[in-house]
Amino acid sequence: MAIAQPDRRGPQVLNIGEVLAQLSDDFPGMTASKIRFLEEKGLINPKRTPAGYRQYADSDVERLRFVLALQRDQYLPLKVIKDYLDAIDRGERPENLPPGVTVSPRVVSAEMAAEVHGRARALTEEQLRAESGASVPLLESLLSFGLISHVGGKFDEHALQVARACVQLESHGLEPRHLRPFQAAAEREFGLVERAVAPLTSRRDAASQARAAEAAREISDLCLTLHRALVHDRISRMDS
Repeated sequence: MAIAQPDRRGPQVLNIGEVLAQLSDDFPGMTASKIRFLEEKGLINPKRTPAGYRQYADSDVERLRFVLALQRDQYLPLKVIKDYLDAIDRGERPENLPPGVTVSPRVVSAEMAAEVHGRARALTEEQLRAESGASVPLLESLLSFGLISHVGGKFDEHALQVARACVQLESHGLEPRHLRPFQAAAEREFGLVERAVAPLTSRRDAASQARAAEAAREISDLCLTLHRALVHDRISRMDS
């Protein structure tokens, strides 16, 4: 009987084209320029040959999956994602990770990347109701007031977050018809963000588009912080 020989091939080394091929199914819009942009932001650090060519390891690919999934599914700015990765690399557990996301020290594992990616789901109306606790009339109202939408009868994670929030708000007597100002405010905020990043979006190269999307996330995050502070300021005066 032949004795199996140990695998001495060592870690796999990939070029940027091979990395793109591995990511293309889950992230079809990914380009070499976007990967280099993420490297420029310090999110990955591939090794280089003496001639300067990048060499990507499997761990670099999984870090990319983690970054791209959090960016797409949780809409997190790269600065926040980098803070998570820096903490992981120090062997710490990052604070305020999205619910359900777990980490292992010094590595973003394939399981972790898959777990984050798995949060990007297409939900049926029945699944949306089951996971949000929303009633049929509430979902119908959310749809009629434009607070959630679907594509081909499927809802995304944003719709789930809206539905969950509205279930809680309903318990305080706030119905979807009361929440229309939030939709109008979101549209106005997006208009501000869109104008702010217009100089970047006017350029059609992939690197500029990536910078525009990241700038939009950062501006949106700052707008939400401002909104929260202004509302909390008013609330703090209620018992003063």
